[in-house]
Amino acid sequence: MALLAARDIIPFPAGANSSDTLISGVHLNKTTLEFWNYTLFTNNTISNTSWCILAFPPYTPATILNNGTWINETWCYRPIYPIGTRGGVGIGFAVLYAIGLALTLVVLHKHGKLHLPAEKRFYPIGRRWQWYWALFSCAAAIISLFTSIDVDRYFLPELPIILTSFFWYLMQMGAMALVWEAARHWGSWMERQFIDPEPFVLSQNDRRAKLEFFVPLVFYLWLWLNFFLIVPRNWGKIEHQRYPEQTILDAIPAATDGRFKAAAFCLVVCWLITFFYLRHSIKHYCPRSQGFLNRTVGLIRFIPWRFYFLLLISAAIPTYQALVAWEFAWSPLNVQGLKAAIFAGGYTPTLLIVYVQIVYGFITPNEDVELKRQRRVRGADIDAQLGIAPKPAWWWRVRHAGEGGGSNENMRDRIARNVREVQGGKPKPPAFEDVPTMRNEPPPPAIDNVEMGSLPPRQLSQQATDLLAPVAPQDFGSARAMADRYQGLGERTRAMQHAAGLLFPNSPQDAAAAARRREELMMDGPPPYSEAVGGRPNGLGREISGTSTTGSINSPPQQIRSMLDV
Repeated sequence: MALLAARDIIPFPAGANSSDTLISGVHLNKTTLEFWNYTLFTNNTISNTSWCILAFPPYTPATILNNGTWINETWCYRPIYPIGTRGGVGIGFAVLYAIGLALTLVVLHKHGKLHLPAEKRFYPIGRRWQWYWALFSCAAAIISLFTSIDVDRYFLPELPIILTSFFWYLMQMGAMALVWEAARHWGSWMERQFIDPEPFVLSQNDRRAKLEFFVPLVFYLWLWLNFFLIVPRNWGKIEHQRYPEQTILDAIPAATDGRFKAAAFCLVVCWLITFFYLRHSIKHYCPRSQGFLNRTVGLIRFIPWRFYFLLLISAAIPTYQALVAWEFAWSPLNVQGLKAAIFAGGYTPTLLIVYVQIVYGFITPNEDVELKRQRRVRGADIDAQLGIAPKPAWWWRVRHAGEGGGSNENMRDRIARNVREVQGGKPKPPAFEDVPTMRNEPPPPAIDNVEMGSLPPRQLSQQATDLLAPVAPQDFGSARAMADRYQGLGERTRAMQHAAGLLFPNSPQDAAAAARRREELMMDGPPPYSEAVGGRPNGLGREISGTSTTGSINSPPQQIRSMLDV
């Protein structure tokens, strides 16, 4: 320290008398300066280890009072210089990081949004961690770069060099975690696609599952070791770069100690774990190859394109951190460090990693959307193999939307529903007292070969006759004629209406035929419902009693006339 004092401390210049000194053209009381233990240094500063005053124009103080108070002084730790190279380039990098942060928010909204129900095996936050770390890295880089502006502007180094170095190390940690989460989630996405067609194809208790549980814990163990080796320390010695001797004695040993070297080694281990996990995902979720050479070729072939960039760029992060732990001249902790090395090796790799992730996020779809597309393609392939044709839109409406009667609807109800659709509403059921009257009507003459033969015009209902009646060409110009002609019905619906007219005739002339047909259908079975009991007629011309079955035993067998009789 004696050598240091002899080289950096200089005596006060002579003044007007023995109690006066002339510093930069200003007369100061030498006795007061010596009383308050002030000394003059070769860098034109006056200091007593508590106060440091600039002593060169135009910052020379006006005077000093007897109580040690300075008049019109300038503190040594003030930004008095213009923005230098480090600050100017830092502003440009900060703008690029700010744009990357905004774009990362957009990509996070795209890929973090859920389009399928959340699964316990694949938590939604798992896909978002890589974007969270990207935001963290951009924020740390912006703070580090903006605080680096004052590194060149301060006359003596102080808080800015500590802030820019502190957040620079945090940015490096965030970049390594970003690459790791990208690789880990890619393996999780491959597993999700692998088990989606068959959920139980992979066991959750095998060696693969245990490795995927413990490897992330090991990675973050080494990452936090890097954090605890760097952050909790005495950063004050990094400021001691006010003159060359102080830099050699304090700053360089503090910036290149064993903790910084060990922290760089921790990042190397993190990079190796990331590469190992990427290989693990390719081994278990991609087609396998036999032989060492084939496996090596398969590893290179199945690595996604972005990981070629991420792995190569991220390898520069621990490399540069180890380099500055041995070589202080290239370190961001050095106030006069090499600017090209600081920005090329310190800030550029993280910036490239963030933008590679942004490009990947914009050109790839959301995972839930992609999984739904794969399910549709897989379902179409299975239907094609089984010969299943896709159902029309009306089938889904009738089957699922409640427009039909459901799967328990019998044929009679379906035909009745079709009749309601044809007639435009639900027909009113006959009154209870009208049923015997309908059954007592005389039957019409029988019609042979109903299904295969041609039907006489008198058997068609009035509505069906109106539908099948030809319309003159000139009537198509009228909206009313078109409505009477078509009534919103297709050929299939009109065929259903025609069949319904045969099964459920509504015209008076067809009532007798319906009664006779009902009598034929009921001959081989229990008698129809009637109020007649105790020997009274039941509406079909025969007497019945509550326990008589002679009608069904002695009657001739039923004659099947059509498929509707079965």
